[in-house]
Amino acid sequence: MRRFSLEKKYSWWGWAFVFPASILIFILSFYPMVQALFLSFRSGLGNNLKFSGFRNYARLFEDLTFHSSVANVFIYLLFQVPIMLFSALILASILNQPDLKGKTVFRTLIFLPCATALVSSALIFKSFFSMDGIINFTLQNLHIISEPKNWLLDPIWSKVIIIIIITWRWTGYNTIFYMAGLQNIDTSVYEAARIDGASASQQFFKITLPLLRPVILLTTIMSTNGTLQLFDEVRTISPGTGFKSTITISQHIYNVSFTNVPQLGYAAALSYTILIMVAFLSFIQMKVGDKV
Repeated sequence: MRRFSLEKKYSWWGWAFVFPASILIFILSFYPMVQALFLSFRSGLGNNLKFSGFRNYARLFEDLTFHSSVANVFIYLLFQVPIMLFSALILASILNQPDLKGKTVFRTLIFLPCATALVSSALIFKSFFSMDGIINFTLQNLHIISEPKNWLLDPIWSKVIIIIIITWRWTGYNTIFYMAGLQNIDTSVYEAARIDGASASQQFFKITLPLLRPVILLTTIMSTNGTLQLFDEVRTISPGTGFKSTITISQHIYNVSFTNVPQLGYAAALSYTILIMVAFLSFIQMKVGDKV
């Protein structure tokens, strides 16, 4: 009886510590999400919001800017995420080598971009690719281009620059996850493979990738979620709020909410569209990940 009381006492103390954080999460996260859901079915301004049913969601099919933002986001997703995750896997495999010298320095350098502020890193790359930036200066001196190129206004190169920024910043972040997963793999597995004559590439594809599948699935879902909500880099790089070559869904939501005439109901519907996309893609990735 005394033991049961002690366990019950510990349980109550545990709930007491969890309760304040749970209240904050509910107030700051779940309550606004529910309010945004109700708001997505209303139209109007200020106190004149009226129930409009699915009108805001039907408007998505007619919004050409929304169509451009979805297309841009999926281009970033299809190109940037695989490149970033594969680069992170390679870097983690190299840094996990026991005989590598200066391992701590390399790990710090790879993770350092992730510690840089989003706006700061975007501004640095923006200065690199500006008309008088180092990229144009170098290419002109190498006689690759004859005159400065406006990379940020080019429909293709502007997307490439954003992909470069995201990859540079988040590769080190995912490398840390893969390194943690690699350190949980018993070294005897690799030793047995080497004895059997397996090459480094065979060990990577036949041992490392299968054993890291849960971590790869996690980083893929997180990267997909982050790309669909991409905002800071594009907002900093884009020459204007309506530049459709790079605009993302989050930037379109910002424009609808604050830059243009505020349409909060439609902005809430756009926000829930991202939620539906993330949930759908995460579901597919989990199903595919379980079968691979």
